Amino acid sequence: MQTKHLVPFLASLLFGVVGPAAVSQTVEPATPTQLRVFPEEVRLDSARDFQRVIVQEVAPDGSTVDLTETARLSIADPRVCDLDRGFLIPVGNGSTRIRVEANGQLVEVPVSVSRANEYPPLSFRNEVLAVLTRAGCNTGKCHGSASGKDGFRLSLYGYDPEGDHDRLTKELAGRRINLALPEKSLLIQKAMGEVYHTGGQLLSEGDPHCRLLLSWLKAGASGDTAQTPAPIGISVGPSKVVAARRGEVQELAVTARYSDGTDRDVTDLSVFLSNNDAAATVTADGFVTSTGAGSAFILARYDEFTGGTEVIVRPSTEYQFPDLTPANYIDEHVFSRWRELHLSPSDLCSDEVFLRRAYVDLIGLLPTPEQQQQFLTSEDPDKRAQVVGHLLQDPAFRDMWIMKWAELLQIRSINGIVPKGLQLYDRWLRDQIHAGVPINEVVREVLGASGGTFENPAVTYFQTETTPQLLAENVAQAFLGTRIQCAQCHNHPFDRWTMDDYYGFATFFSRVAYKQAQDPREVTVYDVSTGGLDHPIAGRKVIPAFLGSSQAADVAGGQDAEYRRMVADWLTSPENTALSRNLANLVWAHFNGVGIVEPVDDFRVSNPPSNPELLEALAARLVEYRFDISKLARDICLSRTYQLSSAKNASNEWDTRNFSHATLRRLRAEVLLDCMNLVTETSEELPGLPNGGRAIQVPDGRALHYFLNTFGRASRQTPCSCEVQTSPTLSQALHLLNGETTTGKIEQGKVVQKLLDELADPMQVVDSLYVRTLCRRPTAAESRAIRQRLSRGNAEEQLQDLFWALLNSNEFTLNH
Repeated sequence: MQTKHLVPFLASLLFGVVGPAAVSQTVEPATPTQLRVFPEEVRLDSARDFQRVIVQEVAPDGSTVDLTETARLSIADPRVCDLDRGFLIPVGNGSTRIRVEANGQLVEVPVSVSRANEYPPLSFRNEVLAVLTRAGCNTGKCHGSASGKDGFRLSLYGYDPEGDHDRLTKELAGRRINLALPEKSLLIQKAMGEVYHTGGQLLSEGDPHCRLLLSWLKAGASGDTAQTPAPIGISVGPSKVVAARRGEVQELAVTARYSDGTDRDVTDLSVFLSNNDAAATVTADGFVTSTGAGSAFILARYDEFTGGTEVIVRPSTEYQFPDLTPANYIDEHVFSRWRELHLSPSDLCSDEVFLRRAYVDLIGLLPTPEQQQQFLTSEDPDKRAQVVGHLLQDPAFRDMWIMKWAELLQIRSINGIVPKGLQLYDRWLRDQIHAGVPINEVVREVLGASGGTFENPAVTYFQTETTPQLLAENVAQAFLGTRIQCAQCHNHPFDRWTMDDYYGFATFFSRVAYKQAQDPREVTVYDVSTGGLDHPIAGRKVIPAFLGSSQAADVAGGQDAEYRRMVADWLTSPENTALSRNLANLVWAHFNGVGIVEPVDDFRVSNPPSNPELLEALAARLVEYRFDISKLARDICLSRTYQLSSAKNASNEWDTRNFSHATLRRLRAEVLLDCMNLVTETSEELPGLPNGGRAIQVPDGRALHYFLNTFGRASRQTPCSCEVQTSPTLSQALHLLNGETTTGKIEQGKVVQKLLDELADPMQVVDSLYVRTLCRRPTAAESRAIRQRLSRGNAEEQLQDLFWALLNSNEFTLNH
């Protein structure tokens, strides 16, 4: 089936009911299935255009089947267009309709044809360069590397079409192309393997791409003119595939839109990638095959544009969704996703587990034995909501989020930030959050701040990085969840960002200036009235542009334009959904161990949210709550989703992204140390804090502390979420087993001795140790084993060993 499709396929799509352009009607009595046809409207704009029509059937349970090969297609007026091997081709100018029939249903799609007798010249950017990109010629490991390959260099993924044309046609004139004998051009001979090529044979005789290159050479290998239409976007269809089992195949198609108002099927000129081959794979021609239960995103790239299709693969088992009542809007969206994926959630966690989980997530500490006793003996049906409400009022809740915001703001000693400046910066942030200032207002204040680092500590943010490019990258990643670093040197290969986007945003930070204040330890940050950036390829002055927004920056003020204030106002506006989506995802990941977008600061086309509706709902609530994190945290903690057990069942054992069970996660370094101090009744000498301070309050990300550094505390060198390391390492295990932290704190706090003095029965001490460390009593099997160990004598020594073992257990170091 796949081998015959050596030319383009489909166009734009809409996963939903067929729109007004495509009129659906039944041929026979209504069936429970729905027929969808893509595109909903076909436009053929020259004699060279053709269009593949994709037919998809949607079952009542939401699963889809590709009927493209079996559906019956017919043309109402054959004088306008015709069908050739499943492709619509132009015949004459005019309008008609194509009838698509399958399984007793009929859909009619309008077709319009213009310039049916015109053959526009081949475009270097739109076609020739697209062939080279699809063949992999301009990837980083081939000619797209910085130094090229085998003496020939192309721009990475084709970000510089004009330069690529010059290098191909004018550099070493006559070597790479031969206009007199096009078939003897080195470009053709190497691609076909007739001359040795490090990349191997990429094309074969008769291949449509080979014929395209030859046609371009025979036509003179000309470049594009100012009148050549440029692509302005793509659409991929169908937008959603729901496979009922593995082995299902769905054909995709890509349609490009151009600056002259035309569109064209460019499936055979696009690059396809899957972000999860375990769930679905995709061929170079755009055929998707489901391979296992789960979800995948199929990315399509053409020119500088990217788009994609979501693929869901259900387990091949009988399924019935359990009878569950959602606790709030969060559960409604999560339950909907479970139904789509045929997932059955785990049971609710026990009261002991919930209390421990809530304390760790909300205030970074374990509940005391007294707090556990009060909660577990309460018969109030609303006690979980009450404990969440109580913890949200604890100052430690704000301290937890101050630590997170400090990581985004990269509060650390660097670039001459003196201890006084660092302490003032940390204190400023701490005062803002404890005073109830919402995070969007904090961000707005930081980005627009001017003045001395002592008089206005918020300006210290511009001392952590001092170049427009790094400032732009950090702002985008920290507050928009977007990594634009790739676009500094070339168009992003897996996202929408181009070099124009990158430098347009970086220009907002190009007028930041620095001078020494009267106090030599203080730096003054201010804006100059002139300055900007030059585009590294085009060489022109770059106009400031908001990242990913159609809203133009009003720089009519010219030299007096306050660039940073502009970007601060735009970024923190309630209408800027990028900020609210990023922060909502960050909050969700904190409480659930994995983001709806994961990594949390990597929003991109090829890394879509696992539950888009849930993310949008959380973002909308955050705006409604005026960016009050505590209200969103309450919603999350009181949802059934948050309160699920970490124990998996047969239905959800494969799930890692849809929250059908709680995620096991190691306590982050600061929380682990604070919890160890709490249960051992000890304190810690922490840099920058008085004795008795908490690790989550350490102000300097670069402060040296062996335990915190070993267990992956963020150094705040970047705003990247990857800086916080919670994966276990050998050095961590050795430190817990042999280091001074565990053994030293047991000896220092003398908890075992105190309990033995207070409690007559050593088994009561055992119960107390379990409760304070694991928030539960020992099981019957554990009690028998411990009682046998205690019978060997020296109860204090045996109990200290037990305390040591509990502190080293996964149950203590993990949030579950």
